[in-house]
Amino acid sequence: MSEIIISDKVSAVAKRDIIDLNSKINAFNTGETPEEAFRKFRLTRGVYGQRQPGVQMIRIKLPYGRVTADQLVRIADTSDKFATGNLHATTRQDIQLHFVKLSDSPQLWADLEDAGITLKEACGNTIRNVTASSVAGIDPDEPFDVTPITHSIFTYFLRNPINQDMGRKFKIAVSSSEKDSALAFIHDVGLIAKMGTNDAGESVKGFKVLIGGGLGAQPFSAQTAFEFLEEKDVIPFIEALLRVFDRYGERVRRHKARMKFLLNDLGLEEMLARVEEQRVAVKNKVFTIPEDLFGTEEVESIAYAPRPSLTETDILRIAAESIDADKLDIFKKWLRTNTFEQKQKGWHAVQLRVLLGDMHSNTARSLADVVRKYAADDIRVTVNQGYILRFVKGEDLVAIYHELAKLGLVNPGFDSTMDITTCPGTDTCNLAISSSYGITRVLEDVMRDEYPEMIYNQDIKIKISGCMNGCGQHNACNIGFHGSSIKNGKLVLPALQVLLGGGFSGDGIGLIGDKVIKVPAKRGPETLRTLFNDYEANSYDGEYYNQYYLRQTKNYFFQLLKPLADLSTLTDDDYRDWDHDELFKTEIGVGECASVLVDLVATTITEGQEKLNLASENFQSGIWADAIYHAYNVLITGAKGLLMTKDVNTNTQYGIVNDFETHFGHDFIYDTPAEFELAEKAETPFKSLAFSINKFEPTEAFATYFIGTADKFLDFVRGTREAQLMETGEPALQELIFGKDS
Repeated sequence: MSEIIISDKVSAVAKRDIIDLNSKINAFNTGETPEEAFRKFRLTRGVYGQRQPGVQMIRIKLPYGRVTADQLVRIADTSDKFATGNLHATTRQDIQLHFVKLSDSPQLWADLEDAGITLKEACGNTIRNVTASSVAGIDPDEPFDVTPITHSIFTYFLRNPINQDMGRKFKIAVSSSEKDSALAFIHDVGLIAKMGTNDAGESVKGFKVLIGGGLGAQPFSAQTAFEFLEEKDVIPFIEALLRVFDRYGERVRRHKARMKFLLNDLGLEEMLARVEEQRVAVKNKVFTIPEDLFGTEEVESIAYAPRPSLTETDILRIAAESIDADKLDIFKKWLRTNTFEQKQKGWHAVQLRVLLGDMHSNTARSLADVVRKYAADDIRVTVNQGYILRFVKGEDLVAIYHELAKLGLVNPGFDSTMDITTCPGTDTCNLAISSSYGITRVLEDVMRDEYPEMIYNQDIKIKISGCMNGCGQHNACNIGFHGSSIKNGKLVLPALQVLLGGGFSGDGIGLIGDKVIKVPAKRGPETLRTLFNDYEANSYDGEYYNQYYLRQTKNYFFQLLKPLADLSTLTDDDYRDWDHDELFKTEIGVGECASVLVDLVATTITEGQEKLNLASENFQSGIWADAIYHAYNVLITGAKGLLMTKDVNTNTQYGIVNDFETHFGHDFIYDTPAEFELAEKAETPFKSLAFSINKFEPTEAFATYFIGTADKFLDFVRGTREAQLMETGEPALQELIFGKDS
């Protein structure tokens, strides 16, 4: 086992996570841990298999995209040491590093934790990075800063037992205003800031709450759970909702395992009724959000006191002193499209448009120096794969422009039509079908050369994904493309599925785009030209693109683009993808190491013991609710293990409990204190025990009873499995589970 150097600044829980990752990697390499169990483990530690065998993508979790100058330098240094020197910004405000050796991932994580950066729960079936409007705190349209609640959601659910082993991932976004710049409408939980009135008639902070949104092959717009929910009630509501999703959500059919499908099956009314049933068991009935997250509120209020505002004319006058007249127009474009005055008078935000979301480590280090000199130490990665610098003085805009120009970071048109959002596609992703990077470069070149005015267009958004899964958010924009393929005789060519009408309507409603037609990938540029020229020729003055799409209808656009889908005019080049010379073929990269098959029941029992240990640790720390939930997971995990011995595959936790009743019924017996007897007992002791979790307050007494009974249940599981192995004569597996002396 390689030695990991972990600094004293790393917390005890993070240190244990890093050591556990290193141990599991060694166990996987020696065949002690089966591949699927290891895959699930490493994903929740931000380690994701790439298309290329033997290397990993590391996803760095940056809540609401916030990163300091020092942290940006640490990420850059880490990329140089363990990856390729590239920092890839994602649509979830993360930064990803690629081509990392599996054995290097624990030390990489340790180096990042030393700078206060985590990988924990960046991937896997847990709560992913909590995103938010990148302009939160400086947005002229916001009723209040949503940074504090976003940070609180992140910290509250990080390592929370409720979301450690869900059926699928869970995504949360927080928007600072009704413009919904965080795209709340496509999330499992979306929050949109607004002011409201409490029961006492006082004006209070709160949110419009959306649930059940999602993209992928079957996209759904989120439904409105509350038009207004007080801020103090938001985290308890999310916790209760997660308990429902964990209990009833699909766990076998991955394509049906997102919360949007559970909501669709139950209906909104029933979903909210089940959420209400969970309220008694949540850790906090209300949760007050701290305003001062970093201990700097007083200092910042002085440093960023209001300043005299400068007009564009004032700034251009300053620019004329150092910029040649023939280049002043370029600066003006940048000023208009990449900067804005914040809600704090006299202070400006500077937005960086980053092609493909990729930034070299040297550029990142130089950018950190620029931030230290001219901006607040609070950089935000944006959902469109750029960066925002905050609290820049108006008189410093010219100077920061010169510094950013040296780094190639002054391309105008931030978040405009020309600023395409894209995933890495076939460059690194296992699931991608065609090149996202290649077509993105080409389309941006087309707009730069033929439609330069698009740097000012904030209505039409273009997003591209390498497959239908939607990491590039192609469903949630006006013009979207996702990678696909078309069969023509015995040959296959790369293709683009064209989607139209997604994103925001003219009145701010979030829409899911329609699949219109599939065209050969090499005809992507002509597809874009056709759409732009048609819109320019036939739209009404002031008509938003989505309004135009709805007026013309889907069939109109199908007929418009149909000639580009004609396969009778293909050339040899159509059989080659963008950025590739070889003939195209559809393939999914492996990127996952093989391992020796061992008993999955043994692995499950070991997992149950680990959860029991966590229950005991939380109990010792007085965190009763978390201790109880860890113990509940012991019951579910142990029952699942024994059901494996009967070849029973169960879709939900609720189903596991019911199937355990069928196959092991009354075998597990335990004592229940009178105060925890249910008025209406379940059919079996086990069912009664499992479903009591949301019937009682999370007190010390209930935690003592519940954890103790879970411990006895795990002993029952071990004993039952040992008897099975003795009966079938499998001493090797018996030793694996129970040790040499069993």
